[in-house]
This record gives sequence, C-alpha cells and structure tokens, in this order.
Amino acid sequence: MSNYEVAMEAAWLVRDVEETDDAIGVAVSEAGKRLNETDKQYVEVEPGVTGCPACGEPFDAAFLAANTALVGLLLEIDIFNADSEEHAERIAKSEVGGALRDVPLEVIDVFETEADEDEDASDR
Repeated sequence: MSNYEVAMEAAWLVRDVEETDDAIGVAVSEAGKRLNETDKQYVEVEPGVTGCPACGEPFDAAFLAANTALVGLLLEIDIFNADSEEHAERIAKSEVGGALRDVPLEVIDVFETEADEDEDASDR
C-alpha cells in the first residue's frame, strides 16, 4: 500500500460577476465552503492556471462573458494506503466528487509520496 497526492481540475461556474478576479475569489470560496460542509477540509483549493496558446506563459484559468464566468480550480488531496495510482484516482474522485456534486472533475496528476517517519516506525 502506498500514499499518493492526487491533483484534479474542476470547472466552476460563477454567475453575476463583472471581473475575473472576483469570479476566481467566489469560485474558491464556494468550493471551499462545500468541501468544509462535508468534512473535506483536507482538500486544497487553489485557482487553476492555463498556458497562453501563443507564448505558453501561465495565466488564471477563468473566462468571463455576459457576467458569467467559468473558473478552473486546482484541487489537491492526499490519499493514504492505496493499492495503485488508479486506485488513488478513484478514491480522490469519490471523496471530492461526493462533496462537489455536478462539478466536472478531471484528474491531471497523480504521484506517489513518501511515507511519514511515524508510519514507517509503526510498520516495524
């Protein structure tokens, strides 16, 4: 069994905003609130970034039209004692998806993390 960190991208819709910075703030706040209501405080929520198609420089993943924004969020969660990367992905999507119903999620990165010193000692 291994520990993994799973990063997911979420698409969050924000209505009645006039600026992308406001939309990003609302999206992060709303996602955090929904995760906290379901005891998922351990999920990190950050504004997503995307690369400029022309130059490749990163910028905020938010698009605003008609006072409605689509905001990309980055969600990170640590998964402990998973059998494989695929197992960690399924656990993460289940944990986060249960709290953020009707929010599209896509796993963008999974990597194995080092075990804590306390865990190593308890295994002996």
